[in-house]
Amino acid sequence: MSSNVIRKESTPYQARKRAKKSLWQRIWMKRWCYLIILPGMAYFLLFKYVPMYGIQLAFKEFDIVGGINASPWVGWANFELLFRDREFFLALKNTLIISYMQLLLFFPFPVILSILLNEVKPARFKKSVQTILTFPHFLSWVIVAGIMMNILANNGAINNLAAALGLEKYQYLTNKGLFRYILIFTLTWKEAGWSCILYIAAITGIDPALYEAATIDGANRWHKIRHITWPGILPIVVITLILRVGHMMDAGFDQIMNLYNSTVLDVADILDTYIYRITFQRTPNFGFSTAVGLFKGLTNCVLLLSVNAVCKKISGTGIL
Repeated sequence: MSSNVIRKESTPYQARKRAKKSLWQRIWMKRWCYLIILPGMAYFLLFKYVPMYGIQLAFKEFDIVGGINASPWVGWANFELLFRDREFFLALKNTLIISYMQLLLFFPFPVILSILLNEVKPARFKKSVQTILTFPHFLSWVIVAGIMMNILANNGAINNLAAALGLEKYQYLTNKGLFRYILIFTLTWKEAGWSCILYIAAITGIDPALYEAATIDGANRWHKIRHITWPGILPIVVITLILRVGHMMDAGFDQIMNLYNSTVLDVADILDTYIYRITFQRTPNFGFSTAVGLFKGLTNCVLLLSVNAVCKKISGTGIL
């Protein structure tokens, strides 16, 4: 009897309806997970995507009365003015140099630090060292800059000690050749401990049986680091490298803004401080400032995609 019953095939509409119902059922089942990620989604939506509405200002001359929509279009005029500005190219040069120094001198340090901490056997001592190294991250750059000025200023601790010993004082914070290295030193002191947490977590995820097998085979610590630890954290290192290169145009506004002065402006003025100066310390031209910000964002995007493609081709690891 049942073999003679003709079952109706579901229509595409009915199939979509069932799939839609199933999707909402899955979302409801995972509602607490979505509730947890809701603040993060709201943050990116409000502070990363909604402000993109103002990008059009890069192609307009801002009218404070009419607002962004009523402002007249000027085409590429802001960009033409930008690429004729000598200060812009100086800020671009300094941004690239400082970012390259951060990538070369700071980026490897947390990786090395995490490997060294992993080799520390006493757990209590290891946690104490990690806590001490992580603490500076929670200090604002205003506090860090104040500490550095108390140490390196003309009447700071080092110069006062030098004077007490009969030596000449040295102008650390106004020395153009030294200032960029002070930036790298303060960045490393403040952020190395925090940055190494990610790599320590990756090392923790490595199967301990691999180390035990290597010990049985007669491997020493260097062999374990080279053949187990390093390959285990390499994907994380590649991803953080890609993300860091994607911020090459962001050389650290808070740090430089609190540490630099007019004497070292030629070697410390980056794109972010340049935007700040032309926007708040001169007659404001919001269209021009937006054009600089758009150039910075597009350059970061191109660098991110380029390095991601190279890393995927070389190591097979990427973020896209």
